[in-house]
Amino acid sequence: MFDFVNFEESLKKLEEMTDKIRREDTSLEEAIKCYEEGISCYNKCNEILQNAKQSIEVIKREEV
Repeated sequence: MFDFVNFEESLKKLEEMTDKIRREDTSLEEAIKCYEEGISCYNKCNEILQNAKQSIEVIKREEV
């Protein structure tokens, strides 16, 4: 649904969506859209972190 290039970009967008949801002037419809986009950003960040973790584990095994 949403395509972000890297972790920092996804995290920044997630923070923006969180801030927007917390604002009192955000409508319910807009908050729902922000929530959906935030979930997508969260999933992308999580995917990037999991891939990084796997890469680090491979490097650690190669060093032993």
